[in-house]
Amino acid sequence: METPATAVPAAPAPRSAPAVTVAVDGPSGTGKSSTSKAVAARLGFRYLDTGAQYRAITWWMVKHGVDIADPAGIAAAAGKPDIVSGTDPAAPTITVDGVDVSVPIRTPEVTAKVSAVSAVPEVRARITGIQRSIAAAADLGIVVEGRDIGTTVLPGADVKIFLTASPEARAARRSGELGGADLAGTREALVKRDAADSGRKTSPLAKAADATEVDTTELTLDEVVERVVALVGEKRAAK
Repeated sequence: METPATAVPAAPAPRSAPAVTVAVDGPSGTGKSSTSKAVAARLGFRYLDTGAQYRAITWWMVKHGVDIADPAGIAAAAGKPDIVSGTDPAAPTITVDGVDVSVPIRTPEVTAKVSAVSAVPEVRARITGIQRSIAAAADLGIVVEGRDIGTTVLPGADVKIFLTASPEARAARRSGELGGADLAGTREALVKRDAADSGRKTSPLAKAADATEVDTTELTLDEVVERVVALVGEKRAAK
């Protein structure tokens, strides 16, 4: 999905407009983050990257020596870190115990361990509670991206989107984000993460029955954003 050279943001929706909750789900490399942030900016909504929260709690576990292979140990520590997410789509933030962790949560070590940590029910319950509180506080609207938003976190979301793309396209995008990482290795890592996230017992990666699926393989960012914005407009008109 190509990033356009220029983008003209639309004026924020008036305060009188009904609040709309948008759930954007899908596997890595489908364009969830770029799409979600762009849609939120266009509509004057808040934005929440739920994946960053799971990365943040994984980073905390690693930093504090919690054995990632021990679900009971992870469960016991799940309530300890103070995780705070900033929801400005132009500059989203994530802190743990007051420390900015936006960079360290993207390391290969955290990436390799996040699926194991996020599969623990106590972790999902803790993070899901945070996510629901943030969504409830968004007075105008919010775009929440993740893997189980439309199915578990916000099953009553006004608009549900499930993004997909071919494994090759996803690997190429993620490789570019990682500064030209090995394409074959990146594809293998994505497929492995898909299997872990889709196969976990608690809140697996899945498309909600009432979600609109959008294949981003051949679409530009602008094209995907326009589709989502149009769906939000339809929902607003119906409210």
